[in-house]
Amino acid sequence: MPKTQTATLRPDGLSCASLGPSLSALLREWLPRQRWFAGKGRPVTDLALLSVTELHPDCLHILVRAGYPQPSANSPLGGIPAHDCYQLLLGIGDSLSPRYSPAVLGRVTEGPLAGLLVYDALQNPRSASQLLERLRTPGTAGALRFERDTRVPIPGGLAPRLLEAEQSNSSLVYGEAFILKVFRRVRPGINPDLEVPWALARQGCTRVPVPVAWFRTSSPWAATLGVLQPFLHGAADGWAQALAALASGHEFTEEAYELGQATAEVHLALAAAFPVEFQGASETALLAAGMAERLRDAIHAVPELLPYASGLRSAFTELAALDSPRPAQRIHGDLHLGQVLRAERQWRVIDFEGEPARPLPERRRPQFPVRDVAGMLRSFDYAAHARRPWRPDWALRCREAYCAGYAAEAGWDPRAEPGLLRAYETDRAVYEVMYEARHRPDWLPVPMVAIARLAERPGLRRLTP
Repeated sequence: MPKTQTATLRPDGLSCASLGPSLSALLREWLPRQRWFAGKGRPVTDLALLSVTELHPDCLHILVRAGYPQPSANSPLGGIPAHDCYQLLLGIGDSLSPRYSPAVLGRVTEGPLAGLLVYDALQNPRSASQLLERLRTPGTAGALRFERDTRVPIPGGLAPRLLEAEQSNSSLVYGEAFILKVFRRVRPGINPDLEVPWALARQGCTRVPVPVAWFRTSSPWAATLGVLQPFLHGAADGWAQALAALASGHEFTEEAYELGQATAEVHLALAAAFPVEFQGASETALLAAGMAERLRDAIHAVPELLPYASGLRSAFTELAALDSPRPAQRIHGDLHLGQVLRAERQWRVIDFEGEPARPLPERRRPQFPVRDVAGMLRSFDYAAHARRPWRPDWALRCREAYCAGYAAEAGWDPRAEPGLLRAYETDRAVYEVMYEARHRPDWLPVPMVAIARLAERPGLRRLTP
């Protein structure tokens, strides 16, 4: 365990100006190696500390802005921001047990931390436990505010463990009773992963774990930093269950039907919790134009899309021609099999952040519910193509069952809107192509199968994968 250095961490020495130069070299090397780092494939060209708060004598909370070189238009990295803001909790000490060596950034050579070892505090059980104590006892630390629902007891002394699954944030499980999601990439405003579950809880929706504590900042702007929720012990995510079903030859249609019902139930609760607006021809045309623009960017970045460009554009042209007003509401925004959990034969929906790469106001904007449906249909297709031999017939049956379950609960069938569904599924597949080109080139053939299908302008009443 690190030794506390209260004498070294002088309050007047802990500032962005004093710590920035001394931490810069360590952060430039460490940040790009983290799984949640959004600037994969680009060097960090500049760093700026935006805020520094001493949480404990040996733990600092830091918001840092990382800048990257602007990519060229024909790069697979085109269209992503030139900088991001990240949340770090840095432990400080003379030394650290060898078992936590992967957490180490390095030793500081100058400034108020000179001579001390710096490490990722979330990987150290002592620091992780201290963070839970902050959430148990509401209060402030500098610009940080810790809040909780006092109706829900949070016992002290719960043992922490850091989840190892690859994700865009960091999650800590405490005593197999609670899970804390620490948002690594921070944007101004309330995070939907706090806002939406709270609203659904007020509607009596049991499909979503309810926040019990959270923390936020007011500097350099107001933002949500982390959310503590009940941990669904023994639950497995839909992706793992789908792959297990494929491996064992299980159909998964019953689970898909129930998942469709669960999705519709959440959508109905969202429509009751947030304002619903009807969007007509002008809004639909803007939606189609945005999809077409993303396709243009993707074609520049991923040449494999070029032979399918005309067929893919036709999906957005057909969408722009729709002129009947349709209800738009708050939705999940990034729904797929990895965002649902199943325990005791009940599906739960998690991770309401939406697509992390998109601006926060866009993620909070009312949208057509069929976007979530299209995301889940793409996920069934992904699962069927994730392992050889490919099983498109399995995906077809899951997709049909999911839509049937959705229709049974919602009272309307997403397959009855083939133009809208095709446009959203095409937009999602284009997003997947860009993601795989940036992060997992070996997976690029998976969305390209869907690209070829969607470019053929199939009839979507029967959801052929």
